[in-house]
Amino acid sequence: MNKYKILVLSILCDAMGYLSFVIPGIGEFSDIVWAPLSGWIMTKLYKGKPGKIAGVITFIEEALPGFDVIPTFTLMWLYTYVFYRPKSYKEAD
Repeated sequence: MNKYKILVLSILCDAMGYLSFVIPGIGEFSDIVWAPLSGWIMTKLYKGKPGKIAGVITFIEEALPGFDVIPTFTLMWLYTYVFYRPKSYKEAD
């Protein structure tokens, strides 16, 4: 999948996490459903060990009240496509 499509999906997933702030009372209940779903989506968008670790972090972040403001999907996109350089690229330097 194109990295910019993944970025759009990441932003949409972060926006879904913010919805719990829009609906007081019901919003925290929605986190019961969204937390495991967001963890699963994270592992599908970002493969390998980093994706699994990010999935766990996303699950915890969404499950804990008040932490929904952290854009974990977008941060993972930045890590994957901006800051992370595979070992094979580092050896070429």
